[in-house]
This record gives sequence, structure tokens and C-alpha cells, in this order.
Amino acid sequence: MGRRHIPAAVHVQRSRAGLGLFAEETIEKGQFVIEYTGELISNDEADRRGNKYLFELNSKWTIDGSARSNTARYINHSCRPNCETDVIRRRVKIFAKRRIKPGEELTYDYGKAYVDEYIKPNGCKCEKCKAKKDATQPS
Repeated sequence: MGRRHIPAAVHVQRSRAGLGLFAEETIEKGQFVIEYTGELISNDEADRRGNKYLFELNSKWTIDGSARSNTARYINHSCRPNCETDVIRRRVKIFAKRRIKPGEELTYDYGKAYVDEYIKPNGCKCEKCKAKKDATQPS
């Protein structure tokens, strides 16, 4: 029998990128944070829907996480994330990559294809990219 994944205490609030998901308590490195949930659809159907909350599992299946009940949809992208995803039997589990402090925004790397298509055209708003941009701006 596998280990039971109990979600961490989190909440949605305003962030640099719109809305984000934030830790309410300390989350330890390796701890399960939350599951990305939604309708399991074929990749062909995902291409037809084309929304921004599609999480591709493999070459055949995608989770459509656009329902507001999918709290994990509020986790924003970061080029230096504090969480990572793990696909386990067509389910997307999100774990802490490092210790996360209460009040800290939860992030994971959405992957090169998503970043190139949806984020780069508008400019990445993550802390790492903002710091790099600020460092190159004249004072």
C-alpha cells in the first residue's frame, strides 16, 4: 500500500503574475503539496480546447485543469521553482523541491514548450527573471 498524500495548507491570493498559490504553513523538502486535478482527455481533445490549464501527461493523455475546483491551477511558473511535478498513474502530484516558508508563493517550471509559447512573448514575471531584468536596467 502506498503512502497517503495529505495536501499542505495553501491559499490563493494576488501575486506578481495575477493570482497565485501560497503556503499557509512550513512545507518541508520532498513533502506532497497538492494534486493538479481535472478531466482526463486525449491530447487531440486538448488541442481542440486549447486553454492554458492543460497539463500533458504523456503522448496520449492530458489533464484539463481549468475548473476552479483545481486549486493547483493557481501555481505559477518560475525559472527557479520551489516545487516540482511528478506524474504517477495519470495523476499529477506536486512536491516541494526545498523547504518553503509560510507566506511564500508556490511555483514550478512549466517546461520549455509552454514557456516559449505562452510566457516568453509577454516576458517571464518570476523572481529570477525580474531580478535579471532589474540588474540590466540603467539606474
